[in-house]
Amino acid sequence: MSDLSATLPLGRLRSVWRFVRTARDNSIATYGPDAFDRDYIERQLLWRRILIVNAPDGVKHVLVDNADNYTKSDLARRLLEPGLGRGLLTSEGETWRHHRRAMTPAFRQIARYAPIVTDATEAILADWDRRTSDAPLEVTGEMMRLTLAIIARAMFSFDTEADVAAIDASVTAYQLGVRLGFLDLVGLPGWLPRPSARRANRALRGIDEVIGRLLQRRLPPSADPDDLLTILLAAHDAGELTPREVRDEVVTVFTAGHETTAQAVSWAWYLLARHPEAEAALHDELRSALSGRTPGFDDLASLPYTRMVIEEAMRLYPPAHTMSRQAIADDVVGGHAVPAGSTVLIVPWVLHRHRRWWDDPERFDPERFTAERSAGRPRFVYLPFGAGPRICIGASFAMMEAVLVLATVAQRYRLTLAPGQTVEPIGLITLRPRHGMTMQLKRRQ
Repeated sequence: MSDLSATLPLGRLRSVWRFVRTARDNSIATYGPDAFDRDYIERQLLWRRILIVNAPDGVKHVLVDNADNYTKSDLARRLLEPGLGRGLLTSEGETWRHHRRAMTPAFRQIARYAPIVTDATEAILADWDRRTSDAPLEVTGEMMRLTLAIIARAMFSFDTEADVAAIDASVTAYQLGVRLGFLDLVGLPGWLPRPSARRANRALRGIDEVIGRLLQRRLPPSADPDDLLTILLAAHDAGELTPREVRDEVVTVFTAGHETTAQAVSWAWYLLARHPEAEAALHDELRSALSGRTPGFDDLASLPYTRMVIEEAMRLYPPAHTMSRQAIADDVVGGHAVPAGSTVLIVPWVLHRHRRWWDDPERFDPERFTAERSAGRPRFVYLPFGAGPRICIGASFAMMEAVLVLATVAQRYRLTLAPGQTVEPIGLITLRPRHGMTMQLKRRQ
């Protein structure tokens, strides 16, 4: 809902339909240039009232101070629930709190997952080693394959290649096929039939089959008792989670747990390929800290620039590009009235490029995340994992994973953009490159 949308004459169906078509195709394309200068933008699309919040105090109010007054919006639920059900991303209230408490132990001891991350990365690199030098490679797909293998092993103690491939295909089909429609965007009742629900069921058929087999066979006694699947099954056996709730959480972690990290690392490769000075600084750090060996968890403290590359990639290309909330009761945010039922959008795609909060915001500059430069920045202008009670449960895991993947791969290969391609970010459920990201592998000596 950009400033451009302010010119849409209310009640003129043709203009509304043009906006809906743009939003369905690429939600970030709906933000005009002056959206990146304003703290608050009020919109009304037919009878749907919308407030876009770009001010850190307003973001804090919605996500932290008065978080209990804001649920996931009906827009978010319509996009996610057809496939993810009522998992951690979509549930509310006591159900959400209960699920969060049950799942937290699996995300606490992230050090033990580091060998899984590097082992899976080395396996991908072994595949790359067998390729012809300079052969084109669709990097986003490769990063998806890698992070899916990692989440499958770390959280569910399995890595059957055929099952991983089926899950990958289902998630991609879901992303491309399930989009908000006219009925959703203008706020028509949920009981009206939506084609997106049928597409979601078709898209996730493969992942449901894999998860069904996974839940039926359970885990062998030798499996790690602290992985997420064991925790969920124990909660089911204790009567705390229904079979459907276990399924929804498994699907949620499989999809959200690998998609966002894969996109973050893919955008990092893209930015490094376009900024050789940053790539050189990254390799200086890797040579100094690792001397060619595979990194481990204890090396993370010695890789601050590698981490800053990931942080800056998520600033410019936030995988979770939009957070959508709905007010339960009347509220006031930054002096703007928010009646009950209104939609409040917090949009990292806009917030992370806002000209008030970021110096030269379009420029790729990993060192803007040094401690010194971060110290004077408002806390709530950088939200790659959200904030408040619903901050991403896997944030620490994801950062560890992304840094180790980047460090492991970059020591062996340099990735350069294939000639003649256009890389265009597109806002779907996550922020993806519309046509993929084809790169050439150059083996380092």
